[in-house]
Amino acid sequence: MSDTHQPEQPAATGSGPWLERRYFIDVARPRRTPAQLMAEVQADVARFAPELLANFKKKEGCESGLRVGEEFEITILGPWNGCVRVTEVGATFFEFITLEGHPEAGRIHFEAHYLDESPEVLRFEIRSRARSRDGLVAFAYNTTGIGKRVQEATWVEFCRRVAAAGGGQALGDVTVETITKDESGTHDHERHA
Repeated sequence: MSDTHQPEQPAATGSGPWLERRYFIDVARPRRTPAQLMAEVQADVARFAPELLANFKKKEGCESGLRVGEEFEITILGPWNGCVRVTEVGATFFEFITLEGHPEAGRIHFEAHYLDESPEVLRFEIRSRARSRDGLVAFAYNTTGIGKRVQEATWVEFCRRVAAAGGGQALGDVTVETITKDESGTHDHERHA
């Protein structure tokens, strides 16, 4: 890999409200364990993303699998292209951080695990903690809703595709939760399927 990387764009450098978004789907009696399912996702992240909304292309590194430090270029519907870097990889999870120029500033975590209260049910979950990179993106995301709709459609479809790869029976559709925190500390919580 190259020694020259784009700078990271953590949430603290962003603009607008802090958003914690969570997308998850539960699957009963999956044919794959969380580690088996995550190995499949890590082998080809792009396969699970809806190409028209978010096309993932690894910039450099191994063709399959994920390694800390690898970067992806993401072509996002509209003027929203950006890059992410792999910051963590484990048997049942991985995490990206956004890089300078990405529409968001923050991290996104992908994980598969069994539910404590229902060990025969596997949950695939995507959790992001981010802000818009600047005021213009914050306006488009929060006021017009364009960015929010594209992002939600991307991760909902990603979850559906991972659930299908896991086999078993999906217990409903993807649930989306959003917690918004503004600079005054006010919280807003939204949840829907």
